[in-house]
Amino acid sequence: MVEQPRKLIIENARIVLPDGVLGDARLSIEDGIITKICLGKRALGNHKIDAMGRWVIPGIIDLHSDVLEKELEPRPNTLFPTDMVLFELDKKLTACGITTMYHSISYAEGEIGIRSNKMADTIVEAINRLSPRLRVRTKVHARYEVTDEEAIPSIERLIGEGKIHLLSFMDHSPGQGQFRDDEAFKEYFGAVYQKSEADVDGIIKRKMSEKRFAKQRLDYLVRICRSHGIKMASHDDDTPEKVQWVQEKGIHISEFPVTMDAVRAANEHRLHVCLGAPNALRGRSQGGNLSARNAIALGLGHILCSDYAPMTLLHAAFKLADLGLLPLHEAINMISRNPAKALGIDRETGSLEEGKNADLIIAEESNGHCHVLKTFVAGQEVFSTCLK
Repeated sequence: MVEQPRKLIIENARIVLPDGVLGDARLSIEDGIITKICLGKRALGNHKIDAMGRWVIPGIIDLHSDVLEKELEPRPNTLFPTDMVLFELDKKLTACGITTMYHSISYAEGEIGIRSNKMADTIVEAINRLSPRLRVRTKVHARYEVTDEEAIPSIERLIGEGKIHLLSFMDHSPGQGQFRDDEAFKEYFGAVYQKSEADVDGIIKRKMSEKRFAKQRLDYLVRICRSHGIKMASHDDDTPEKVQWVQEKGIHISEFPVTMDAVRAANEHRLHVCLGAPNALRGRSQGGNLSARNAIALGLGHILCSDYAPMTLLHAAFKLADLGLLPLHEAINMISRNPAKALGIDRETGSLEEGKNADLIIAEESNGHCHVLKTFVAGQEVFSTCLK
């Protein structure tokens, strides 16, 4: 990366703050920290960027993205080297305005594609080894499929070594959660992952067999996470009863609740509700489950994550504002401040406030879309187009 000046001023900007928008404003950065935000288009200083009335927005924090899986295996049985993919994907993420990424790595032996415990271990180790050299703040979100009994030792070891930063619990067996019945499961896995009916029948049989002791395994991992201060999430909550059980376990993030009853319960139990940005942008769920827009319109959603498409995060936030579902600053909070709070990193990043890390983007609106022009991580310019 090109060495950046110790002091930088971004002026003539519309700055999105946690509680509103400050127009005709400037933001000062020194040694990677935001030192001042104030009104005024011009300021003294040699290192300045004229935003020309464009948006200055906090860097995006993505707590759940499977995009790494898709980059590693873009076609069935076509794998690329992990290190290469991490470096190349890192560049793409900066262009999306993402400054903190929690890559979702699945421990779900034999489920689909690259989802094996050996591959998951390899990816987690690579992320931790390479993260100091990546442009984006890069963390590990380990996803544990509760029907996988063989993954426990690996996850326990990696937590003990400080290599897992968020752990979510998922249950992809049919009859609950994302898949109402066997047919819904078969339709999804057949269409999305090109699995034959015989393959899918085998996955279902194995999942149902291994589900017998899932509760004990989950309880064990919950205790490990709590003892190490690891944040936890629950995946595809579908009933108020499950949400209550999740809350009682000390899990405080509800990812992709699939029904309105579940998302209401998650709010009643003060969980952080994470919805998919693709769902919010498109206006519907791929699998016919809860509409993110409907939940947000009722004040029941707090966080947007990319799920599988990092490019959707900024566009989804602006779409929510354009539709009048949220003021722009509240929509931006869903991709910055709110995930930072859920992850316990909001003292350092997640909003444009004096004393916080200068993780931010400069963006402009054109032709009905918002485009990233520059991305900064700790005051370092990690992505830039033609804006001077």
